[in-house]
Amino acid sequence: MVQGEHFPQSSAPFSTCRNGKRPVVIAGPCSAESRDQVLDTARLIQAQPGVSFLRAGLWKPRTRPNSFEGRGTEALPWLVEAQRETGLKAMTEVATPEHVEAVLKAGLNAMWVGARTTVSPFAVQALADALKGVDAMVLVKNPMHGDLKLWMGAIERLHTSVHGEVGALHRGFSSYGSHEFRNAPMWEIPIALRAEMPEVPLLCDPSHIAGRPELIQDVAQRAMNLGMEGLMLESHVDPTCALSDAEQQITPAQLHQLLASLEIPTTGPESHQDRDALEGLRLQIDSVDEQLMRLLSRRMELAKDIGVLKHRNRWSLLSLARWRDIIASRTAWGSDLGLNPEFLEKILGSVHEESIRVQGDEANQRRAQQDSKGA
Repeated sequence: MVQGEHFPQSSAPFSTCRNGKRPVVIAGPCSAESRDQVLDTARLIQAQPGVSFLRAGLWKPRTRPNSFEGRGTEALPWLVEAQRETGLKAMTEVATPEHVEAVLKAGLNAMWVGARTTVSPFAVQALADALKGVDAMVLVKNPMHGDLKLWMGAIERLHTSVHGEVGALHRGFSSYGSHEFRNAPMWEIPIALRAEMPEVPLLCDPSHIAGRPELIQDVAQRAMNLGMEGLMLESHVDPTCALSDAEQQITPAQLHQLLASLEIPTTGPESHQDRDALEGLRLQIDSVDEQLMRLLSRRMELAKDIGVLKHRNRWSLLSLARWRDIIASRTAWGSDLGLNPEFLEKILGSVHEESIRVQGDEANQRRAQQDSKGA
């Protein structure tokens, strides 16, 4: 395995972006299509401050064959040339040990693992083995579906092998049907990742979440509001001619406009007055949460009583008519109070699922008691 040139002494660019500093920005075309396209895009991106890394896919895993699947190793010299000319650190996606070897042999040592690869522990372990002992920077995209443990496992496998920095990259999650976003943000999953792995830098890929240029700004701002360390954005010198993901790429000019308009929250010390106000509000939230826990406990006790009645009368645990009434009435109540309907459906769905489980457990316990008496 050939090792590429080392990062500068600050080989942890993402970890240093906490505490309200500007985010690390990775930008570039979805795919490296030609030498001119790569160099022209890199020059325009580098012309304005704010971007540190140049991204471009070389091996494009497509959902179906007979579509553009990247230029492969042919395009590696283009990235090397763009890095040398502009000073932007070049990076690309790797999916196999052969990809890793080719990237390192070319003298590059920044890369990311795609969502289709993260779903396979075997594939991730193969990449980890190929990167063992290498001073590289690796970002791990979340798996295509909302599996937090799978994402964490991929990060852990690479972190064990790589000597450089390993970070997480939130690109949204696949979902069926027609939705506002190309990939559902499901912000609760990256938030949970941050809670479980607070030391791991967390970045966001607004382009793949949004799927449309007009949504990218809002997604990027949300990522900043959540304290993420960086952004990966797809930018093409002429998106209308792009060979892949043309509908979600933005021009370098649009990219710079987006970055200039981002508001970066500060995590610096508040004034004594604001800190006291914050603590007071948090105490009120603690009190409300305690009340919520007591109410949920009371609701589950009632579910147990319902389970006894259903068991006694041999009624089905699930009543679709009752469930539809709950969704309709509670959503209306909550909407009148200013609560988000989608949020209400998630909460009500979880509560109803747990209620059915509790009813079933109670019925099973009664049945076991009866069988014991009969014996």
